[in-house]
Amino acid sequence: MELRVERDVLADAVTWAAKTIPSRPAIPVLAGIKLVADSEGTLQVSAYDPETTALVETEASVDTAGECLVNGRILADICRSLPNRPVDLTLNGTKLEVVCGNARFSLHSMALDEYPALPSTSDVIGTVDGAEWLEAVNQVSSAASHDETLPLLVSVCVEIDGENITLMATDRYRLAVRELSWSPSKTDVSDRILVKASRLLDIAKSYGSAGQITFALDEAGNAKMIGFDAVGRQSTSRLIDGDYPQVRSLFPKDINGYAVVSRVELLEAIKRSRIVVERNSAVRLSFSEGQVTVEAGQGGDSAQAKEVLQASLNGEDITMAFNPSYLQDALTVTTSPYVRISFTHATKPAVVSAQEELGGDDSLDFRVLLMPIRAFGVN
Repeated sequence: MELRVERDVLADAVTWAAKTIPSRPAIPVLAGIKLVADSEGTLQVSAYDPETTALVETEASVDTAGECLVNGRILADICRSLPNRPVDLTLNGTKLEVVCGNARFSLHSMALDEYPALPSTSDVIGTVDGAEWLEAVNQVSSAASHDETLPLLVSVCVEIDGENITLMATDRYRLAVRELSWSPSKTDVSDRILVKASRLLDIAKSYGSAGQITFALDEAGNAKMIGFDAVGRQSTSRLIDGDYPQVRSLFPKDINGYAVVSRVELLEAIKRSRIVVERNSAVRLSFSEGQVTVEAGQGGDSAQAKEVLQASLNGEDITMAFNPSYLQDALTVTTSPYVRISFTHATKPAVVSAQEELGGDDSLDFRVLLMPIRAFGVN
């Protein structure tokens, strides 16, 4: 194998693929990145993890086709450190020579015959806008659990129904639901799948706001996989087995009132209130005509915080207490100028939704259900 490729192109491809390398590979070859150069002038860079894969294709000036497997993290570090000049890659026996300007590196190649083949994802089911997909995954994954012993709760449920996709995630104390449209490639597409939230978010971030992302579903051995393809990059992720609960039924059908407040002002007030409270201690929101009072701290010898913001209240005065980190997460991933907080009772779940104008309607595309905390001063 002998080829030349632009430094930025190589560094981008290798860095992107290296994110898939497992932190603790089950076998040594899984620490590798596979490079495949063909006579058509294409360089493939790929990485494999039992749970996910990544492959990117880029153009190169190929003199001799070939393939090799080298330590991925070392190769990524080398590529990022190279000067901004063309990079020559040459496989000499069991060593890959990397030359860029006056910089020269030599890496031992690993056994290709022990490296697993990347799973195929040929069953394309549709496409979605990359920017909207990234926003949706980011919003919903914020509510997923981090407890790896609960596979259902660390996952995002992706529900496909014709031209609509619904993403859902919960850690039992909050629930996030996002609905969006997409373009299915088949008629009457319907499915309900589970993908690990952190992996789904990593993949969505790796594509950024790139054009249209293609979805595919396939089986690799005994595992079902979801595949993503855009801008010459392909990723797969293993699906999680299990029946996700029908969580949308948890949203209250009727509400007793709601308040509308500036999202940024409330977010900043929550951040300031957290200075004086311990982790998971409650922050109280007291809604009354024309205002909301944000309070934290229990008094006595402990520190306290109190801030009054303008708010529009529709309903009776009410005081509710929330986990401040959960409330902050909901406000952070919402992108509208205002948020609506709908409620039925101080001790029952509240719903946070987006609202573009103070006197307008809220959007049901993205909603977060928050369980309140029974705290001092809240009935």
